[in-house]
Amino acid sequence: MRRRELGLWLAGLGVPLGALAGLPEPLLAKNAPASIDPKGYLVSEKLDGVRALWDGQALRFRSGRTIAAPGWFIAMLPPLALDGELWMGRRSFERLSAAVRRTEPLDAEWRDISYQVFELPQGRGPFAQRAAQIKALVAGLQGSAVSAVEQRELTDAAALRARLKAVVAEGGEGLMLHRADAPVVQGRSDVLLKLKPTMDAEAVVLAHVPGQGRFAGQLGALEVQTPEGVRFKLGTGFSEAQRRQPPPVGSKVSYRYRDLTEAGVPRFASFLRVADEF
Repeated sequence: MRRRELGLWLAGLGVPLGALAGLPEPLLAKNAPASIDPKGYLVSEKLDGVRALWDGQALRFRSGRTIAAPGWFIAMLPPLALDGELWMGRRSFERLSAAVRRTEPLDAEWRDISYQVFELPQGRGPFAQRAAQIKALVAGLQGSAVSAVEQRELTDAAALRARLKAVVAEGGEGLMLHRADAPVVQGRSDVLLKLKPTMDAEAVVLAHVPGQGRFAGQLGALEVQTPEGVRFKLGTGFSEAQRRQPPPVGSKVSYRYRDLTEAGVPRFASFLRVADEF
């Protein structure tokens, strides 16, 4: 699809063209209950990639910082806002993270990166309609670096569990469930749920707890606080390098956990990564 034809197609959707500054805050997922019924949702694989927002002219991290993508990669993207993930495939997050954080992109690395699109931030109608529009849009783009995230309808909880088991067995993280009837929503919302064998969340680092024994002189644990005000310590999941140079106080980190105590404290919490490094 040529750019002029694409512009006419987008105009028919009521989508503004050109620079799209001031995009709304992206939608963030909540954890799905284990008993979730998938009816009314579109289900996709949860990609372990880097969230990337395209505003029509620049590709940006969730923080708003510009991603230094090669010109040929940017040239494949259409003149309308997109939301998705940069992805190198399953179990490739560390390699991807290093590639997209470079101030000078390396073509050899970016040839392995795709942009997996799952939302039209300025689109109209319910999510099921927007998902169909994304699929049609991507089909008309030149180049192979842009893909529409596959969305499935699953009939019941048994089908959802089977799909989750299959994705995890193949090296995937889990599933995303997006309400099919949802309009574009900003911020963290239960219209978008994530389903994983273990749950994850984010917290702010309050303090560094010194290590003891074999961790003497290094980080022992992070004292963190959740958005709900719950304080607890993260003491596992760190690499040797992270114990020598831990995430700074005030930074946001992601962690995994199994469930919550009655007081809302995560059980068996383990450090995952710095959440706001992008």
